[in-house]
Amino acid sequence: MLIIGLTGSIGMGKTTAARRIASHGIPVFDADAEVHRLYEAEAAALIEAAFPGTVAGGRVDRGLLAKAVLDDAEKLAKLEAIVHPLVRESEREFLSRQREKGAEMAVLEIPLLFETGADRLVDVTIVMTAPGEVQRQRVLQRPGMSEQKLAAILAQQVPDAEKRARADFVVETVGPVQATGEIIDRIIESLKGRKGSAIDRWLKGEDAG
Repeated sequence: MLIIGLTGSIGMGKTTAARRIASHGIPVFDADAEVHRLYEAEAAALIEAAFPGTVAGGRVDRGLLAKAVLDDAEKLAKLEAIVHPLVRESEREFLSRQREKGAEMAVLEIPLLFETGADRLVDVTIVMTAPGEVQRQRVLQRPGMSEQKLAAILAQQVPDAEKRARADFVVETVGPVQATGEIIDRIIESLKGRKGSAIDRWLKGEDAG
């Protein structure tokens, strides 16, 4: 089974790409969605213990948590030490299930793929990208987003130029959605039949460190 790592900085088009890939019948694991689930489940008590007052009704208040860790590298690292291992275990379970089903490919959509070292746990990387001003305009349209919050998020991420340099495939998302989708289609077609070895590292329990 070939494991594809799909990534890109905030606002670069990962979700659109993931949907297109899924339309090919390829299973996709959404790390962001898994974090949301964890915030309403097993991560909630752990986060409340580390950051008192950020959990209400058994679920993490993302706004309060963001304020608690914003611009504080030490607190952010503390949060990541709680969440990342839980996400990694969910990814391992997902990949194991897909392998048992006989999937030819599986995709891990991970915003912090390079930042967490998870790129060594995939066979192929696809980086979504767009010019900085296009990214900024997209992100600032999101509810609750501000220039300060965007700057803080970007400060935590590997620069787009470095991601592009390290990627196996780079997809620019400045044109029509259909054009981007066709690029994704060609990438998937080029990967058919390629064998992967990353699944062995997952099943052996190796991590990104």
